[in-house]
Order: sequence, then C-alpha cells, then structure tokens
Amino acid sequence: MSESRVHNQFKLTSDDYVGADVGEEVTLPCHLSPDTSAVAMTIRWFKETECIYLYKNGQVTERSGYEGRVSLITQELERGNVSLRLIDFRRSDRGVYICQVIHGEQKEEAAVGLRVRGGKCSRTPVMFLNT
Repeated sequence: MSESRVHNQFKLTSDDYVGADVGEEVTLPCHLSPDTSAVAMTIRWFKETECIYLYKNGQVTERSGYEGRVSLITQELERGNVSLRLIDFRRSDRGVYICQVIHGEQKEEAAVGLRVRGGKCSRTPVMFLNT
C-alpha cells in the first residue's frame, strides 16, 4: 500500500442546488478541496449527459447553444475554483449539472442542480367558486 501519491489527491465540493431568475447570471459552484491549482487540469461541465463546456490545456470548447454564455472564472482556477458561470439564464437551462475534473489518473465529479427561482408572480392563481 503506497501512500506516496496522497498529497496529490483532491476532492470536489459543490452545493446541492442553486436557483436563478430567468435572464440572470448564475454561478454553479464547484471547488477543489484542499485548494489546489486547476490550471493544468482538464475540467468538463455536463448538463445531464451532454458536455457543454471543456477546459483543457488552456483551451476552451463550448457546446452549441451555450457559446458565449458559459465560462470559468479563470483568475480563480489557481485557487481551485472550477465553478461555471452561466449568463442569460433560460428556463431550458434547468437541470442537473456535473463538474468533472481530471488530473493524471484521478477523476472526480460533483453534481449541482439548477432551478428557476421564480419571482413574485410565479405561482398559479387559485380560484374558489362558491356554488
């Protein structure tokens, strides 16, 4: 049992879910623990099973429909922040997102749900009729 690689190990932490109003900017939180630079790591973000964002060797690939709307906070990568920023939130963006980080032989994943927060007028009106 070799423990020589233990100092290279990391875990991913995230929130269970976040909420946003339509049109807002929302951040899907995901962090390396302990704080480890993610600059040289491969970072993928999936919506359900579809890869919507890939960061590898400093290069970025965005899935159609997400182009120009998703990004990492690149200045935070050094501190292990691999959160995904999504601008112009749409109802169709709701769902489960998975952050995957790969470094060498290690691959870690964390999931976060994205919900519509709903404003003051989001409830369906209820009528009671007296008969």
